[in-house]
Amino acid sequence: MAPTGHHRLRRVAIAVLLLAPAAGLLWVPWYAGESPRLAGTPFFYWYQLAWVPGCCLCLLAAYALTRHDRHDP
Repeated sequence: MAPTGHHRLRRVAIAVLLLAPAAGLLWVPWYAGESPRLAGTPFFYWYQLAWVPGCCLCLLAAYALTRHDRHDP
């Protein structure tokens, strides 16, 4: 059975949630700088550390969407 529009949209959302952290961290020239600083820490370091909880939230949301997808008839 072909996925309906609702299922397709959910799969796209899951893909975006899984790819966003990789894209945000692999494009180094975007965040390779010292300013702005956060508590004396250069942007390069705190940007990467900010992605740690961000990745967890993205993975949690993707997991919730996949679990929700399994319970649909």
